[in-house]
Formats: sequence, structure tokens, C-alpha cells
Amino acid sequence: MTAPYSLDDLENTDEFIRRHIGPGQSEQLAMLETVGADTLDHLTEQIVPGAIRLNSDLNIERATSEQDALEYLHAVARQNRVYKSYIGLGYHDTLTPNVIARNVLENPGWYTAYTPYQPEIAQGRLEALINYQQTIIDLTGMPLANASLLDEATAAAEAMAMAHRCLRKAPGTVFYVDENVLPQTLAVIKTRARYMGFEVITGPMDQAADHPVFAALLQYPGANGEIRDPEPVIEALHARGALAVVATDLMALLMLKSPGEMQADIVLGNSQRFGVPLGYGGPHAAFFATRDEFKRNIPGRLIGVSKDTRGTPALRMALQTREQHIRREKANSNICTAQVLLANMAGFYAVYHGPKGLRRIAQRIHRLTGILAEGLEAKGIHIVNSHFFDTLTIDPQGNRELILERATEKQINLREDASGTLGISLHECASREDVEDLFDVLMGDHDFNVADIDAQITEHGTTFLPETLERESDYLTHPVFNSHHSETAMLRYLKRLENRDLALTHSMIALGSCTMKLNATAEMIPVSWPEFARIHPFAPRAQTKGYRVLLEELDTMLRAITGFDAVSMQPNSGAQGEYAGLLAIRRYQEAQGEASRHICLIPQSAHGTNPASAQMMGMTVVVVKTDEAGNVDAEDLRKKITAAGDELSCLMITYPSTHGVYEEGVKALCEAVHEAGGQVYMDGANLNAQVGVTRPADIGADVAHLNLHKTFAIPHGGGGPGMGPIGVKSHLATYLPGHSVMASATGLAADGAVSAAPFGSSSILPISWMYIRMLGAQGLRTATQVALLNANYLAQQLKPHYPILYTGRNDRVAHECILDLRPLKAATGITEVDIAKRLMDFGFHAPTMSFPVPGTFMVEPTESESKAELDRFVDAMVCIRAEIDSVASGEWPADNNPLVNAPHTQADLIGTWERPYSRETAVFPRPWVSQAKYWPSVNRVDDVWGDRNLFCSCPSLDSYL
Repeated sequence: MTAPYSLDDLENTDEFIRRHIGPGQSEQLAMLETVGADTLDHLTEQIVPGAIRLNSDLNIERATSEQDALEYLHAVARQNRVYKSYIGLGYHDTLTPNVIARNVLENPGWYTAYTPYQPEIAQGRLEALINYQQTIIDLTGMPLANASLLDEATAAAEAMAMAHRCLRKAPGTVFYVDENVLPQTLAVIKTRARYMGFEVITGPMDQAADHPVFAALLQYPGANGEIRDPEPVIEALHARGALAVVATDLMALLMLKSPGEMQADIVLGNSQRFGVPLGYGGPHAAFFATRDEFKRNIPGRLIGVSKDTRGTPALRMALQTREQHIRREKANSNICTAQVLLANMAGFYAVYHGPKGLRRIAQRIHRLTGILAEGLEAKGIHIVNSHFFDTLTIDPQGNRELILERATEKQINLREDASGTLGISLHECASREDVEDLFDVLMGDHDFNVADIDAQITEHGTTFLPETLERESDYLTHPVFNSHHSETAMLRYLKRLENRDLALTHSMIALGSCTMKLNATAEMIPVSWPEFARIHPFAPRAQTKGYRVLLEELDTMLRAITGFDAVSMQPNSGAQGEYAGLLAIRRYQEAQGEASRHICLIPQSAHGTNPASAQMMGMTVVVVKTDEAGNVDAEDLRKKITAAGDELSCLMITYPSTHGVYEEGVKALCEAVHEAGGQVYMDGANLNAQVGVTRPADIGADVAHLNLHKTFAIPHGGGGPGMGPIGVKSHLATYLPGHSVMASATGLAADGAVSAAPFGSSSILPISWMYIRMLGAQGLRTATQVALLNANYLAQQLKPHYPILYTGRNDRVAHECILDLRPLKAATGITEVDIAKRLMDFGFHAPTMSFPVPGTFMVEPTESESKAELDRFVDAMVCIRAEIDSVASGEWPADNNPLVNAPHTQADLIGTWERPYSRETAVFPRPWVSQAKYWPSVNRVDDVWGDRNLFCSCPSLDSYL
């Protein structure tokens, strides 16, 4: 009997498309009928302007099955060679405790959560972050630490800018950098300083105060391993009214005197070696600590202790008024993306090992380094640095090439310095056998034995640290660091915190502009492969062929999707991508003899990071009005272009607009800027509404950043990691970020670095590669179309209950819509905050609140959510609207109703109940809520009290019970 199908019909190449896209075929048809469209293509034609619509398929391979994609990518990964790397320079191999690797790094309960702007449903993440802050506070000796920055190099650049802000008297413009600083740090500082008007001087640490500086950066220990006492230099800097910034190493600080004890003003570094894989450069969490009096100038996020309406201690993000979305170009920084997932891992590493375990790890690293040093010196090999923690710099005395040849034979990487010296940085993974291998590499024939040298060091009491700099102060005395050292205890602690958070594992997170889509398991698996995870960012080119293949293929995919001619993977956040894009524009214009072009036109509806990025590039921000429909006011734009004249640099636009519509006249806007000699920067936050249906380059953009953590499935990780590569047209390609350390090995330029690693957070790029490869050209287009369908379906269902603020052609929205809550607030006093908190009782995270328009919700369902989930969200919002009506009618008092008292917790189930609504209404407002109830762990958090009583370290043990 002949089968009514062919073998091709049975292939699973399109299986992932069906699994990624939430609504099945029958659901799509029902939703299309609701919104009044026949097909997805018909709906697309109604929404996307014909002038920019893509009428051909993307030049990308067809969809690949999960199995085939993983097998291919694993073959690519195996082309990397995992050598034992002793390169150091801020990156070290480490052992991620398995309980943390499996239950945090690989756990969607941790990696699919959003930034904790809604603290009542993020108490677990917030506790993990305050543990991290406490770790940094204790080890640096500083009173205040933030919840992480992107990497050590950008943290140092942020410190430079912050130091200048903190000085009230005329501070000058000279920033001094210790010549022993990490080279990638110096490169990023130079990039940032140029457009902020700072002059960078480098030289010996002890000469820092000999110049008219406003601040100096001191490396402790130095890049070559030398440990010099920065305290006299700090005193000299303070004497001339300058600030002292210290870049340091957390592992070293377990044995070295803390910078805080030396009166440092800002302390920073990389927390990577606290259990976070190398990952060819990232993602890693930079730490940043400072004095209490500088708290309103510190970049990044601060986690603080407040209380809820019951008086129970509760955590929250503190001092948010410093952030970009509020202060725009006056913000402290444009670095809005932290590295929360990685900071959590580093904090958990400290919790798991505790102070004794951490010190033992540091002592072992130090002792192995000492054994190596003793053997080398006994052989007559000169060690350049007289004191050290884990790093030796040696003079190879004419044997450099022979040593490197022997190292290659043993699959060992050493640091190769331009001066001809060689460096060795030991780490947690190093063993006795590794030291013996290093003896073989560095000395050839020898008769040294690790055990014998160890015994001699013990017998003679040899020390390798300066005696005056040995640490005497305690650290990590809080009970949380002394309670969870067995795997059982740690597992339960991690699970307890996970249960306090709402993530995509619970329900839809419909955050406009944030695109909280499915982060498929198949996409996440390669991140943990050692061939990707254990590669040093400065490993020789011959060892990174797999990464080069991955980068080249992803580059090709992204160029096909965007229409651009070149892509840089270096920016490790969307905001960093904005900065890199504007940097390319400014460098290009300078090369054309147009350095006077400094005016950046930014619409009122722009993302908060846009003005901050422009300000950091030394640009003058000129705001362009939006019209009543929420579009860029074309007439006002032309007036601003004319007024700018030859000083016009660029226009920064978001497309579709931040108001959630495809602006009809976008190509004309771009053409007007080009005619005036300007460039067009497109914010890629809403690229999820473009893929496969239009392209930034075709619309008229010269450069755009691509939020891989939005459109291309890298998870948000509770507030990071992120990736913000930029695509550019050919005339800007020469001006993409370079890298001073890896220029020759990567083909990048040597200048213009914006991040510490040449390819940013490389180890998470396989996620986006898998996403694109498994969807293929048709799947990418379908994903965009279903994102449009889901948004318009929600808008159609909610329109009778909440006004839709902006719509585009044919009364359609793009991939998100704005619900106008202001009329309800005016009539009843119920605010957007009340509705956001009440949604928690239904098990939902609130949409984006009061952005881009105060008093609104911006809702983005993404393509990953099914019709059933969308209907649950609609049901919740309709129920809430009925509750608001009950307040309006007087049935419930304005100051005592389910909305103003939300969210409700398990504590509300006991004790006296004197509210005008039932407990059932409070906690089970709809029957389906009880089927899988998510319980907020605290009642509404008091933000004002938390800012007035700022406390950013671990609270007392009582709050953990």
C-alpha cells in the first residue's frame, strides 16, 4: 500500500518553529478572525508600510532540527582547543561548583527572570544580589557596592567619569592610569576619555600625584603580578584634592589588605574567578564599590533593604532616580545592563565556600605560585616582580621561543608580553602536576619536586606578600556565608530563593520593549560545553577556530537579517551597543573632516539610554517633538535639522517606534537627515518586529544595535547578561570597535575598544546562533508575524476595557501596545502601580510601567505565548478593570481595596481580616489562579522608606528565617 506522504513530510526540520511559536495553527486562525485578518501575510500587509516591507526571503538557510543544529555546533565547538591557560590579565580558569552550575547557570528559574523592578516578585534574586554586594563590601573594605557592571574595563571607565562628577571644585581633566594596569582596561579608558574631554596619562604608580590630576587608577596587584603599596599614593592624591581608584582582584584580597583600609575612593574589578567560566571573555560581572557619600553618583544598580506594608524587611532596587530612563542625558551612566546572573553565581560561590573555604582556595593558589617561583629562582631564572599573589613575570633570557615551543607541546598558554617577558598566572584549577609541567616548560631538564619545595617554604616560613600588606581584617562574617556549605544545604537555599521569584517558568512576562520570549533549552545547552566555556579571551588564534567559525556564521546571519555590511560583536549590552554605534559615527565624521558635527537629534519617545549614550560621546542632545499620534514630528525634525546646520551629527530613532507603531514616514525622516550630512542611528530594542518583514539598512539606518537578549533569545538573567552587537553600512565598517590586545589575532583594529573582551560576552553567542539556525528564514519571518498577531489580539481584546494610546495604519499596533491608564487614575485614584501589584495576585509580572508615557502600561506578548496564556492575561486585566469599577462606584473604599493592598501574601491568610473584600478575592481572584498559585513573598514594598533609610548590605539573620 502506497503511503499518502513522502519521507520529506516526515522530517523534523520545522519542529522547532512549532515549538518556539506559542499559538498553534488553529489558535492562529482563531486570533486572525478576532483581529479581522485572513492570514499572517494579510495582517503583515495591514501593519507594515509597503515602502519598507521586505518582499523577498532572508538569505539564511532553512530551519534545522534541534538535534542537527546541536550536532553541527558541537562539531564547531570541538575545533576550539582547550589549553591550560596561565595568561591571567583579569581572566582565570575557575571551578564552578556543580550545585551552582546546574541549579543557577542552567536553571530557567534563574536565567529567564527579568530585572527586579517589581521587588515583591523578585525577592530571591534580590537576596542573591545583596549577598554579592556584601561579598564585595567585605573584600574591598568599602561601605557600599553596586549589583555589578558589565566588565572590569568599562567599570574603570565608569569610575573615571564618576570621580570627575564627585569633585565639586574645578577638578581639571587629567586622569592618571598606572602603567601596570590591565591593557584592555587602558584601551577602554582611552576610548571613553576622548569624547568626555579627559586627558589620560600613564606612568608608574608612585608618580600619580605628581600631575594635576582629578583622579588616578592604581592596579593592585599589577598586571605583571607585582604588589606595590598604593596607600602612600592614595594619601598623596588626597592631599592634592584628587580621588583614588583601585582596580583589584577578589581572590587576592582574601590575603591582601583591602583598598578600603587604605582610604581608596572607588574600588573595582572582575568577579569572574568566583566560579564564573572564562567563556572567551564573558559574560562576567564587574564589581564596583565606593564611599557612602558617593552613593548618588555610583553607576549601575544598588540593592537596598526596605520594608513592606507589614513592616517585614524586604529588598528592592534603591535610588532608581539615578537611572537613564528617568534622568536621560543627565544620568550617571548609560550602562543600564548589569550582569545579574553572573553576579548571583559569584555571590553563591562565596556563600557555598564561606570565608574559610575561600581563604583556603586563595592560599593554595598562592602556595603553588610560591613553589613555582622558588624553583625558577633556584634554577637562576629571573623573576621580574619581587612580590606576588598568583602571577609571575619572568625574563626568559634568550629562551623565549624554546619555552613557548615546549608550552605548546604540553598544551599550555603563557602570557607573552611585548617587552619580551613571559607571564604565568596560576588559578583555582591548577594542581601540583600542573606546576611540575610548568617546571618542564620553563626549565627543561631539572630535578625539582613540588613536595620538597613546599616543605622548604614551610620550614623557612617564606612569604611572598609584602608583610605590611598581608590581610588582618575579617570578612564574610554574616551568617549567610557560614550556613550553606554542604550540598544539601546549598541546594535548598538556592531552591528557596528561586521560589521567591517569578520567571518565564511561571507565566508570560509581557514587558513592552523587553521581548521576554522563550529561551529554548536547546539554545542554552552549548553555553556549558567546555569547548566554549573554558577558553581564555586572549588565547592564541590557533586554539579558537571553533569560535571564529561561530562568529563568522553569526555575523553572516545578522548581516542578512539587518541588511548591513559589517557587524561588531564587541558591545556586551544594548546600551554599550548604542555607545559603540555613536562612536563609529563620530570617528567616521572626524575622518571626513567634520569633527564639528556634535548635535544628536533624539525624539521625545526615545529610550532613556539614548540621551545618556549621546552625552557620553560628547554630543549635544536636541529633543525632537512627537505628534498626537506618537510619531516623530516631521516638521519639528526638519526645523531642528536646519537649526543644527553643519553641526548635525545624527538622528537616534527607535523602529517600530517606542509607542508601538510602524511610522509611515520613517524613510523620509532618514532621507532628510542624510541630505543634511547626518547619520541615522536606529535603536534595536524593537527589532523583534522587523526580522523577516523589513530591515534597518533598507529603512535608512546607517547603524543599529541588535539586542541579542531580546530579539535573538539570549535570556535576561534577572537583569543581565545582555549583548548589543552593532551592524553598520560599509562606510562605517572601518570605525567599529577594535582591541589592543587581540588586534593581530582577530583582524580587529587596535583602537576604539568599548568592552574588555574582543567579542564581548562570547560564550552566550551560541544561543543566538542556535535560535537563528533552528528557525531558518521562514521561521524568523513567522516569529515576527506571530509577535504582531499576538500584540494585535491583545489590543483587540483589551480595547473595550482600556484605551489603546497609539495605533498605526489600519488602526493596528506593531508588536506591542500601550494601555492608557491615566483616565482611570483620574477617576478613581487607582494608579498604574496598583494595577501592576494586583497583577501579581494573578501570577503575572506587570507590563512595562510608565514608559514611554507616564501612567501607562506597554504590553509586548512576544511570539512565544499561546492563545491560552494571552487569554489568561486578558481575563486578569478585565477582572482588574471590574475591581476598579467597584472602587469608582463606592463599593470598595479608595484606600482599602484589593488593588491598593496588592500584592497579597500567605501572611494575609491568617490573623484578623477587616477588609471590605474576602480573602478569596484577595488571593484567588479567578478560579484558574488556584491551580498553580504563585505567592509573592512580601507585601507591597515601601520604596520611599528604602531610599530615605538606605542600607545596601546583608540584613540581620532574622530576615532569612
